[in-house]
This record gives sequence, C-alpha cells and structure tokens, in this order.
Amino acid sequence: MTKYHDEQLAGIAVSALTEQLSLAPKPGLPDPRDLAARTTRKDHRALLWTAKALTSGLTAMAAAARRTGEPTPLLREELGAVGRCTEHSADLAGGGHRGALWTLGLLVAGAALLPSSTGTEVTTAAKRIAAHPDRKAPRRPSHGSAVSVKYGAAGARGEARAGFPHVLRALQALDASRQAGATETQARLDALLTVMSTLRDSELLYTAGPGGLRHVHVGARAVLDAGGTAAPAGAEALAALDADLHARGWSPRGSAALLTGALFLDALPALTRTRNAPPQG
Repeated sequence: MTKYHDEQLAGIAVSALTEQLSLAPKPGLPDPRDLAARTTRKDHRALLWTAKALTSGLTAMAAAARRTGEPTPLLREELGAVGRCTEHSADLAGGGHRGALWTLGLLVAGAALLPSSTGTEVTTAAKRIAAHPDRKAPRRPSHGSAVSVKYGAAGARGEARAGFPHVLRALQALDASRQAGATETQARLDALLTVMSTLRDSELLYTAGPGGLRHVHVGARAVLDAGGTAAPAGAEALAALDADLHARGWSPRGSAALLTGALFLDALPALTRTRNAPPQG
C-alpha cells in the first residue's frame, strides 16, 4: 500500500458516513429532514460538513497501520492520539461523529493492515488492535463509561473488542435485503434496524434506561418481522417507530455508527477490484 491507498481508505470511510447521514427515514436519528435541526437537534448540513473534517485523521490512521504492519500496542496508542486530534478538529467544525470515528478508525486501520481482505478479516484485525489498552488516553467520564458502570453494557469499546459483531450482522442484512429485491435505501434501513433490534446502545441506555432500550428493540424488530422496509406493513411500522422516537427524543446513535462501519466494509470489494484491474491502454 501507498499514501494514495491510505487516502482511498479514508475517502471510502467518509463516503460511508455521508451516505449513512443521507439515509432516511432513520428513526430518532439525524437525516435530510432535519435541515433546521428542529427534531434531532443536529443540523443535517452541519453534520455532512463535519464528516469531511474526519478525512485527514482517517488517512493518518491508515498510514499508521500501514507503517506498523501489525496490531501492536504502539499502533493502538498512535490511533488513539490521532483520534483525539481528529475529534478536536470535528468539534471545531461543528461537532458530532464520535461513535463513527471510533468505528471507522479501527476498521480503516484493519483494512490498511490487510489489503484486499474480507469484512470478517478486517473486523478481526480491528479486534486485535482494540484488545490493547490506550495507556495515553485521558481518564475522563463519558456516557459510555457511566452506562458501563451502571448497567454493565459493553459500549463501543466492547463492540470493537468482540470484533464488531453488529457491523457484521448489518452486512448480512444488507446482502439478504438486496437479494430479496429491496432497493438500496430499503436494504440499508433494514441493516440499521437489524442493529437497533439487538444492540445495547449506550446512548439509549443513558437517556432512556433499560426500559427505553427494550422499547427500541421491540420497535425495530416489529419492522423486520413485518417484512422489512420493502413491505407495506414494514414501511408502516417504520413510520410509526420514527414518529415515536422523535417524539420521545431518543436517539440510537450507536446503531448509526455501526451501520456506517458496515457501509465502509461493503464498499471495500470495489476498491480491491480497482486496485487489481489491469492497466488500460
């Protein structure tokens, strides 16, 4: 791999984030309907702009993994340092995307370690990176740490250390919905709902508690059990869940971040084909 390939990985990651942001209707999550931030308090245009602020940091993460060549403690600490700088840049640009940055940073590094690898291989590499502690990370409270102490939820770090199982489930849901004839938007919404139906989302636990989390699980599962978003009954259930979560002010942000990771992995095979294509002329 070269610096150009680092930039390619970062570009795919940012594209995955902007595509997730542009997906609608996402229950309780910012989407293009929130142009004035009336519903989710997150202006969609500002979030799209902030997503681009992650590009240089994700490029640096890919480069760090390429230089190191293996998932060492040193690489984990370097990714952490780059991630904190990138988060600061994103905050200056308007804020947001902490969960997506954590997910994409590890997956980009995993993809840089294992060029031309499958989604499962990339998540396994990311798991091996995340297994190392970041000894230089500042000790500061967060929603995730508070929820972990109170409810025993694994949070974003636990998801990474388990090899991103919900990212892989979202990938499987994407493939299944596409094969069933769903449109790309419907397939991606089905993938999001698949994650929402089982993820112990730390943001939801923090704002809504265990009862709220179960409520979201049941609502997401109802859409899938009704045939998914491509079925009339599923679309009706999605609209009901969307209205319900917006009214309650509950936002399953962890699920959105993991869908972003799935969209990143979903785009990697096209990059591999481009790299392996014979030269033209």
